[in-house]
Amino acid sequence: MLDHTNEAPIAQIQGLRVEFQTKDGPVVGVEDVSFDINPGETVCVVGESGSGKSVSSLSLMRLVEYGGGEIAGGRLLFERGEKGQIDLAASSGSLMRKIRGNEIGMIFQEPMTALNPVFTIGKQMTEGLRLHLNLTRQEAEARALELMRQVRIPEPERRLKQYPHELSGGMRQRVVIAMALACEPRLLIADEPTTALDVTIQAEILALMDRLKRETGTAVMFITHDMAVVAQMADRVVVMFRGKKVEEGTVEEIFENPQHPYTKALLAAVPKLGEMTGKPYPEPMKLLGSEDKEILPIKGRDEVLLSVKNLTTRFPVQGGFLRRTVANVHAVEDLSFSINKGQTLSLVGESGCGKSTAGRSILRLVEPMSGEVNLDGVDVMALDQKALRTARLDMQMIFQDPFASLNPQMQLADQVAEPIHNFATLKGAEITKRIEMLFDRVELPRSFMRRFPHELSGGQRQRVAIARALALNPKLIIADEAVSALDVSVQAQVLNLMMELQAEMELSFLFISHDMAVVERVSHYVGVMYLGRIVELGSRQRVFENPQHPYTQALMKAVPIADPRRRKSEKDLNFKPIPSPIHPASYLAEPSTYREVEPGHHVLITDSGY
Repeated sequence: MLDHTNEAPIAQIQGLRVEFQTKDGPVVGVEDVSFDINPGETVCVVGESGSGKSVSSLSLMRLVEYGGGEIAGGRLLFERGEKGQIDLAASSGSLMRKIRGNEIGMIFQEPMTALNPVFTIGKQMTEGLRLHLNLTRQEAEARALELMRQVRIPEPERRLKQYPHELSGGMRQRVVIAMALACEPRLLIADEPTTALDVTIQAEILALMDRLKRETGTAVMFITHDMAVVAQMADRVVVMFRGKKVEEGTVEEIFENPQHPYTKALLAAVPKLGEMTGKPYPEPMKLLGSEDKEILPIKGRDEVLLSVKNLTTRFPVQGGFLRRTVANVHAVEDLSFSINKGQTLSLVGESGCGKSTAGRSILRLVEPMSGEVNLDGVDVMALDQKALRTARLDMQMIFQDPFASLNPQMQLADQVAEPIHNFATLKGAEITKRIEMLFDRVELPRSFMRRFPHELSGGQRQRVAIARALALNPKLIIADEAVSALDVSVQAQVLNLMMELQAEMELSFLFISHDMAVVERVSHYVGVMYLGRIVELGSRQRVFENPQHPYTQALMKAVPIADPRRRKSEKDLNFKPIPSPIHPASYLAEPSTYREVEPGHHVLITDSGY
């Protein structure tokens, strides 16, 4: 451990003000924000989208100017060691180019935008090393390999020759972290570095960043909206709201004795793993400001709405001169489960485990290879295209990214009405009435009906997507990571909304997610997926309070808990690498066989590592 108690802060933000020029005049992005970052310390900046947390970090790198922003006031002091202290706000462009990537490293939220798709990983990693440290090609490659090992990338020699699209999201994010650490920066800025990752990969990357920080004494500015990640990582916390700093304190002070009403509301909206222990049915969360609402558990009914048997979906891999199918990606393998009316079954697992493909296969948005899907007495697999279209009246999907699923050129009222027009379920004034009702239901003002998607925040767009899914009064809604991109408080509101609608309209949900705390909050039943199969299936109480399969146990261990006194250490996290789901065309998959560990709680019998 390095001792940094008497050293000066590495970075000091003093009275920062950032303005953005718009057609309507200047808009203030950040106003009068001040805080320090000391050597070997992690300062977490938390707040929701639009609170100004990313703007503060982009100002330190002086990248905010490239996004139409301008540092209108304040000082950004940076301690350069032997080279003394400088004010970054007043530094020249050429000096900033020397500092960026060399003395200040940055990890961006979306690794695919931080990497160049046309260069190999090796080329991108060695570029900064050769530029800043004047290394030869051989030296730079050796250092790149060493960095890849540090961030635990398997087979690093092979990875250096690959292109970004050939790596998974978690791998890409590790490459970005390795690049940010390449020149051993004095300050590392991490902007939501784990938002797009799975729980297990997130746990490993957080532990990795923590270890690297301890070993190198780098100061870390960590930006996130995930309070559980804050509890895991922070030494000090800065809470931002609408461009201003509203509270600052040590991680214990913020979690155990928050002062500002916004901080209190933020902590109240975090679903914590273990909150539902002992409760047989899901129930909405108690949010600040809605304490007077009566919270009722959602029981649902004992009638089966959807039953899925032996569902298998594979994607062919073509190769060779004649483009024959040489192998298959076994995305979903022998999946069976059922969902009752008015209840929620959640499928959890990491990216690539087949949960989204399972959801799409049920709607036949991708065609399954075999299996049975029965929705309220209708055999979905036997339908022709016309009958399938009619059957989709009863089943709708909410996608992960509302921006991609909404049409940017249509007003929101027309988007919500589109399914009604398509299926001609209502006419004339009835349509307008229904849309107004739907906007009221998802708690959006009616004035939004004339707006376009880009005029809304992420949470508001997701509400429009929910309104559109409800337009036809479906019986089943498949929610594919429907809240994973939202801020904590918005996520809590959207989840409560979905549960209230479920209780009122007897909706059934197939909820696809990798967030265990959210799944614990909303589910009646849980299926844990791994490599295309369900490895454990049972009531939410059974699976969460008595996990039997080693993979479920590993997944539970990885979930960060929003309590700074219950941190995970790196030695808790020894996940096995996930084997490839690609098998040669001749491969015969074994059927899934289960043993019942307690009534209604089934565990897959396997001979593999998991």
